[in-house]
Amino acid sequence: MTDPTLERWRLLLGEPGGACLGGQSLDAGAAARDAALDWLYGRDEDLRRRGVRQGGTGASVLTTVDWLDDITRLFPKETVERLQRDAVERYEIHDVVTDPDVLARIEPNPALLKAVLRTKHLMNPQVLRLARRIVEQVVRQLTEKLATEVRSAFSGSRVRRRGRLRLARNFDVVRTLRANLGRYQPETGKVVIETPYFFSRTRRHLEQWQVILLVDQSGSMTGSVIHSAVTAACLWGLPGVRTHLVAFDTEVVDLTADVDDPVELLMKVQLGGGTDIARAAAYGAGLVDQPRRAIVVLISDFYEGGDPRRLVRVVRDLVTQGSKVLGLAALDEQANPDYDRDLAQRLADAGAHMGAMTPGELASFVAEHVGR
Repeated sequence: MTDPTLERWRLLLGEPGGACLGGQSLDAGAAARDAALDWLYGRDEDLRRRGVRQGGTGASVLTTVDWLDDITRLFPKETVERLQRDAVERYEIHDVVTDPDVLARIEPNPALLKAVLRTKHLMNPQVLRLARRIVEQVVRQLTEKLATEVRSAFSGSRVRRRGRLRLARNFDVVRTLRANLGRYQPETGKVVIETPYFFSRTRRHLEQWQVILLVDQSGSMTGSVIHSAVTAACLWGLPGVRTHLVAFDTEVVDLTADVDDPVELLMKVQLGGGTDIARAAAYGAGLVDQPRRAIVVLISDFYEGGDPRRLVRVVRDLVTQGSKVLGLAALDEQANPDYDRDLAQRLADAGAHMGAMTPGELASFVAEHVGR
């Protein structure tokens, strides 16, 4: 029987790793997995140069549909998602998301959603309808997850004060014990409670705030665009919050009218193009009604194609008038930023809060300021 660890190394290295098995052949299942891996990674010139995995010279007999069927049968779900992600992002195998037969079989996941948004301009109407299934399912999953976090953030920290509403959940154990310690009975080890005490709980009052999300729709910001759309949808309609969503490249597009439908919103986003952050920031500043009740969230990699001095000036003016400015280099579940640190530092010096956040952390930031 082949050692499982050695077999994994053989699958990782491809045919050049045959020495791992000491001359033994792969069994049928492992050989099928090796063929599926080779279909994808055998096209990688860098791996070939490093002698890791070398694809055959003949034309592959596998179609993309065959390959998807094979990996779904041969690998666990997490591995399948990784292989699909590498196919669309690393090797740009566009028919993973533009072939109707493929789309009919594929299991939606966030990597495929990103691929759909990047390639939807290549799709005919029939394919676009199938691709929308991926958008709808993944967005629904993201919304359900984030909605829970948003509700938790906005449920309001409750003000705890002494009261007489006698509900078990409001029972003040510490104060009750302290007040009745004089009635401790050593023979029974119990405290006789003569006067119980309770908290009264009130929700904090929420006044009307504007939350203005300005989202860079350049190709590198795809994950942040997706999560911005979902975050805006979850904030939409909350008491005390009026949400705006604006996408930008060199142009500025106000998508607020579609905020309550993140699927439709994402299908309208046009990824790629240049970047004029200053123009978007100026547009966002123009939306502010009450400066001291506004949070302007600028989501970008801060590689400015416009006028950086104008951008810094707009941010400084927003901060001076009392608005909260939050600059996010990433808004997604990983919150791994890639950004122009020099410009980010200049914005921080102008008074903006700079960083990277998950959508849940952004909701908590908004809730904290709205609840003051």
